[in-house]
Amino acid sequence: MTDATDSPLSVLDLAIVAEGSEPADALRNSVELARHVERLGYTRHWVAEHHNMPGIASAAPAVLIAELAAATSEIRVGSGGVMLPNHAPLVVAEQFGTLVGLHPGRIDLGIGRAPGTDPVTAAALRRTADGLSADDFPQELGELFAFFDGEFPEGHPYGRITAVPGQGSRPQIWLLGSSDYSAQAAGMLGLPFSFAHHFSPRNTMPALETYRNSFRASEHLDEPYAMVALGVICAEDEERARWLAGPARLSFARLRQGRPTRFPTPEEAAAHDFTAQEEATVKTVSGSAVIGDPDRVREGLLEFAARTKADELMLTTMVHAHEDRLRSYELVAEAMELAPRADHAELT
Repeated sequence: MTDATDSPLSVLDLAIVAEGSEPADALRNSVELARHVERLGYTRHWVAEHHNMPGIASAAPAVLIAELAAATSEIRVGSGGVMLPNHAPLVVAEQFGTLVGLHPGRIDLGIGRAPGTDPVTAAALRRTADGLSADDFPQELGELFAFFDGEFPEGHPYGRITAVPGQGSRPQIWLLGSSDYSAQAAGMLGLPFSFAHHFSPRNTMPALETYRNSFRASEHLDEPYAMVALGVICAEDEERARWLAGPARLSFARLRQGRPTRFPTPEEAAAHDFTAQEEATVKTVSGSAVIGDPDRVREGLLEFAARTKADELMLTTMVHAHEDRLRSYELVAEAMELAPRADHAELT
């Protein structure tokens, strides 16, 4: 476990499509954000896989990761995550083997077992209504490892397949989760684990305990390594930070009602009259975010790191304006005294 004051900080990016903008704008903003947080000293920049969500443009993580890695030179880039049930393990191995070949030592493959979308869209992705549960996840995960390592069991029907690129080009693999299931799997496999505190805060401590208790050392990791993702919005003063946080509350309420939209403006959020049910829905996650001025955010992050004993924190900043997102990460970096990198990432 890293001391709370020294916990590395990383970035989870959902490529927000804000009201009044287009998905192409969101993708360009992700590239600019990656360059920005690299210079500020953040450890890694991950993008999430979501589908059929008008406010999120990161539907193709491998494609976006390639652009982010090409636009930077030192920060680790990866998926937070690839939803493995949506993809054939061979395809994932080839895609990320390609990324490792192009950007050795910098690629993370965070793997999740949820679809990252609704059941109908999941069926469209998989071209079948069968297998929409996560029951096949252990088999799919085993096949992915085997394609990377070239170690299928004797007689396995895929034993004669070589992933090119892929075999011998294994990225750093993480398991992602919001419950005990992936926590236990990550522990038993000796893999690093990333927990989604930002939308499942009640399960955070039990999942981390499960991960650490079930951990077995592997050739990839000697001791458990847990990263926790949480929502963070930092501004020059508390009032401004709360104003910027309004759209995330409204967006989450709409998502839970099954009507996701492009990410709303602060003005739209301020004008919205939340029902009692919406307030109850939002409360399940809004209280888990760290929101405020730099001093308040520093205090909140240090307390959270100490309480969870997280080895690393991954911050996701959901605000409408791209400039406010850039500024939030900058203020957090200053407050947490990150060591900035040289301004070397000016590739075009």
